[in-house]
Amino acid sequence: MVEGVQHRQAETGKRYDVFHTDCPARDVVDHVTSRWGIWVLISLRSNSLRFYELRESIQGVSEKMLAQTLRALVQDGLIWREVEPTTPPQVTYGLTEFGRDIGEPLTELFDRITRRLSPHGAG
Repeated sequence: MVEGVQHRQAETGKRYDVFHTDCPARDVVDHVTSRWGIWVLISLRSNSLRFYELRESIQGVSEKMLAQTLRALVQDGLIWREVEPTTPPQVTYGLTEFGRDIGEPLTELFDRITRRLSPHGAG
């Protein structure tokens, strides 16, 4: 079973007022730019991953924070979640079309930053 919210394209010319507290786009921006949201989107840029693979690829994230971040990104329609009915269940995550669209500039930003950093400061 794959979970995820389907988002419709906004009408041409219609924009959200992201500076208004009730703007639904604001929640998505908050989730994408959260401490772990960016790393989840970047980690999923090449292929889908199981929960434990994501946890291993994003050093420093707790299981609880990863689960909360994944739940928010699935609800926003940025990633999909597939549960295999095994014991224990195998849960796989991947980027939706919306998630790839949002993740692409984040990956480019990350790549630009890492190209500019001195190798001595990298870690």
